[in-house]
Amino acid sequence: MPLSADFIVTSLQSSFGSEVTSGDIRGWCAMNGHNYQTITNKLSDYKVGRGKWNLEVTKETVEELEVSYTAPAAMPAVEQNLIPQKDDSFVQFGNFTDIKKIIKSGVFYPTFITGLSGNGKTFSVEQACAQLGRELIRVNITIETDEDDLIGGFRLVDGATVWHNGPVIEALERGAVLLLDEIDLASNKILCLQSILEGKGVFLKKIGRRVDPASGFNVIATANTKGKGSDDGRFIGTNVLNEAFLERFPVTFEQEYPSPAIEAKILGKICDDDKFTTKLVDWADIIRKTFYDGGIEEIISTRRLVHIVKAYSIFNDKAKAIQVCVNRFDDETKQAFLELYDKVDADFVMPMQVTEHETSISIG
Repeated sequence: MPLSADFIVTSLQSSFGSEVTSGDIRGWCAMNGHNYQTITNKLSDYKVGRGKWNLEVTKETVEELEVSYTAPAAMPAVEQNLIPQKDDSFVQFGNFTDIKKIIKSGVFYPTFITGLSGNGKTFSVEQACAQLGRELIRVNITIETDEDDLIGGFRLVDGATVWHNGPVIEALERGAVLLLDEIDLASNKILCLQSILEGKGVFLKKIGRRVDPASGFNVIATANTKGKGSDDGRFIGTNVLNEAFLERFPVTFEQEYPSPAIEAKILGKICDDDKFTTKLVDWADIIRKTFYDGGIEEIISTRRLVHIVKAYSIFNDKAKAIQVCVNRFDDETKQAFLELYDKVDADFVMPMQVTEHETSISIG
């Protein structure tokens, strides 16, 4: 009894999945005593390339999808300028030079950057691309991020179904730097990037099309953890990432907060009150040392210091600038931070509501 195409497809899918090669079919034919040419003739509607078949997509479906794919998108990415703007306030430190070298080399070399919040991980990558004139596509990862968000999918535009590339495909085709921000918030759905992290591109099974990386394409991921979760509970929502996924990043940079001298320079780019910025840096340095020693559970980041000097430029009030920017902490921590600054800066007038409390952070 002749085999039906449906039977062949079902049998091949159970053995090899939806995407099969000529080698897969030859092996299947050998095991089941069938003629290779006869079987491939029956699978002609599923052929998507030389020696390649997609058992979920027929030729007819591919043709329909290609019409949708070539329809105009709402905003073609090719018309956008994806090179970040240079920021005059940027001061390089830490791993910036190495990250810039990797991007400049044009070598595909996935890079993982880990470090506490607000210490310039993402900003460093953006400014490296800005200085090199390289396109950057940034994707903020969450637990909900899935293949459709990353690779692409069909969208309804003016009543027509149109294929839209996801940010990963845009970066692949443009040879851009793909920045996966907060990668440790991802679920296992991020594993759809496995082949891309090997530099091999990806097959778009929904439209039967393969995309290979253009020259210069690279992947950089940032995270507050090393992909092993957050044991201390500081970064709620971070997940333990698949070991095979992490292994595809050959290098990991540990980003620290800048030194006091560098941090003073950063704040000096925004605020011209050198005395105030120096006191802020000294204050943050004491807090961080106490944090690293296990004395407190919160920390003042470089980003938080930048928030404070910007608040000072708006309100022209040091006490208010510091207070509104530490209000995000619990009352005990906020009071301790304010009282510590009062000890660091003799000219500081502490807000009335915290003058009755005593700080638990010592200066020296």
